[in-house]
Amino acid sequence: MAREFANELGGCGILGVGIWLAVTQGNFATLSSSFPSLSAANLLIVTGTFVMIIGFVGCIGAIKENKGLLLSFFIMLLIIFLLELTIVILFFVYTDKIDKYAQQDLKKGLHLYGTDGNIGLTNAWSIIQTDFRCCGVSNYTDWFEVYNTTRVPDSCCLEFSENCGLHSPGTWWKAPCYETVKIWLQENLLAVGIFALCTALVQILGLTFAMTMYCQVVKADTYCA
Repeated sequence: MAREFANELGGCGILGVGIWLAVTQGNFATLSSSFPSLSAANLLIVTGTFVMIIGFVGCIGAIKENKGLLLSFFIMLLIIFLLELTIVILFFVYTDKIDKYAQQDLKKGLHLYGTDGNIGLTNAWSIIQTDFRCCGVSNYTDWFEVYNTTRVPDSCCLEFSENCGLHSPGTWWKAPCYETVKIWLQENLLAVGIFALCTALVQILGLTFAMTMYCQVVKADTYCA
């Protein structure tokens, strides 16, 4: 039962952060032009809501010792676990295709930079280029097609100043953002792997707990009958 309660609290926390991001930052971290709704805020809101529902079902099932709710909790956890496993396998199988598609989609998204209604995408690119000291998806020249001139956003500048993106290329970051972020993720692969392993372990423990309790309830009902 403690695990279900933790799920409920975790879901509330994730949902709260998602709503805060949506209200204060707009669609922050929206980089894709093909999937404009795929923002950090929306992902957190959906994830938080889903985790809360699962945690609620597990809590009520454990408290009431209800077979239907416990079985539902087990099935929902199993579906999530299998979906995650499938996504991971597909990611490694189609890594090259995903890389190519992601770069093409990100380059399309550059054309929405600074336009009305795309504050999330604009903020995301500005933060990424500033923090990772990079410019453009595969090269700083990606921005030339966006502005139709030799210019980049000010967030590409080695030393930020108003309209510094109009200066010479010698004053801009040269590293491509896609490869820079990709290298950063690879360098932090151990942390990502540990997080994924812990998540999988928690889910397996949840599945085991739910099925064990379900079997105990079934045995108790059979015995009482």
